[in-house]
Amino acid sequence: MSKHINATSEAGKEFYLKFLKKEKAIVMLNLLKFKSQADYTDLESIKPEKEITGEEAYNLYTSNTLNELKQIGSEILFYGESKSFLIGPDSEKWDAVILVKHQSIKSFMDFSKNEIYLNNVGHRTAGLEDSRLLPTTEIKNYT
Repeated sequence: MSKHINATSEAGKEFYLKFLKKEKAIVMLNLLKFKSQADYTDLESIKPEKEITGEEAYNLYTSNTLNELKQIGSEILFYGESKSFLIGPDSEKWDAVILVKHQSIKSFMDFSKNEIYLNNVGHRTAGLEDSRLLPTTEIKNYT
């Protein structure tokens, strides 16, 4: 099974073109698998003084960028534990699920270019064994 931590340039371009004309919120579904121990190889400038778990590294990333996320009008809707699918492949196990709502593709892109995000995204890389990121837009509101 191949690992996925960062978007490919092709996927990024397709995402941008698909959502560029949609002037509505995007909710990012993140599936996360953490490393047992964070790996800060080539990330010495942000490496914590003591060894930490992958989940702790990911939490550093989240807590260090949360204010910037909120400043652009985005929010974390849900962050929860997950282990295995009720419907889905037994071969895929995830540690956590996070839903992040961005007001638009512009706010998402603004966040991805933010200096504080860029200075902390290495914690995400150090902490994740594997991930999935699925952008979604609402088609019907059932409330």
